[in-house]
Amino acid sequence: MVACNSTNRLTIKNQEKMFTVEQIKTAHSKVKSGADFPSYIKEIKALGVTHYEAYVTDGHIDYHGENDYTAKVPAKYDPLVIADTSKGEEFKAELIAHQQGKTDFLTFIKMCATFGIEKWEICMDKMTCTYYDKAGNEILVEEIPQN
Repeated sequence: MVACNSTNRLTIKNQEKMFTVEQIKTAHSKVKSGADFPSYIKEIKALGVTHYEAYVTDGHIDYHGENDYTAKVPAKYDPLVIADTSKGEEFKAELIAHQQGKTDFLTFIKMCATFGIEKWEICMDKMTCTYYDKAGNEILVEEIPQN
């Protein structure tokens, strides 16, 4: 598993962007379906987010910025049980439906748990979203549309 946070970061002192959980929540409140996701990514990238991990189990998210800065969004819902065995093909089909706006976020989260997706990581540098199972295996790596 390759971590998204690159080691070749350029740090400009006095120009470092720090974001808050409130700023992240405001940006996320505009997301109504998977179709809104690219706009959300663009907005939080502008805030200074370099990457983040979203955990399916309870919805907590760790947002990372430069110089090991982290803003943690606490759990959003009661814990879900993540399937021990991932079902990649079924997950991919349901993910497409979500991205087309056919399901809401909670439906998507429950589907992730059912098909063994433990978390996903968004990498702003690469503009990718990588989904992982409980064992840390990459199930799917997607490029995030930049519209």
